[in-house]
Amino acid sequence: MNLAGDYASANHHEIHNKIARALNLKPVMMIENHHNFAWKEQLADGTAVMVHRKGATPAGEGVLGIIPGSMSTPGFVVRGKGDAASINSASHGAGRLMSRSAAFKTVDPKAVAANLADKRITLMGSDLDRSADGVQGYPCCDGRPA
Repeated sequence: MNLAGDYASANHHEIHNKIARALNLKPVMMIENHHNFAWKEQLADGTAVMVHRKGATPAGEGVLGIIPGSMSTPGFVVRGKGDAASINSASHGAGRLMSRSAAFKTVDPKAVAANLADKRITLMGSDLDRSADGVQGYPCCDGRPA
């Protein structure tokens, strides 16, 4: 199980490296945001368990994580509280307005391209299912992505 997580971690590091090279910058830090995997962990009482965080990110006390936005909306860097009742986890997104397959069928690629151009965003790798039209907004912002 952890082998798949290690593979995903290596891929995330490569994504960070590609972004850093494209921006000609050196990262100050990298935040691991393991989610959608099962990990061997211990509960507060010491019980060994497999924790699957589908739609959630690790949020142990002081652990930095990322709550992503859509491809054209900001994400958030967060610090975990270490809540044992949530198995040291936090939701990592607001969800989808539609399924990925529905997004590919209904989201207008020209509108997405115009939105990205308007916000001066250069897309390095994503697809229509990650657009603001396909990802549900955050309640903090009147239902629109932050």
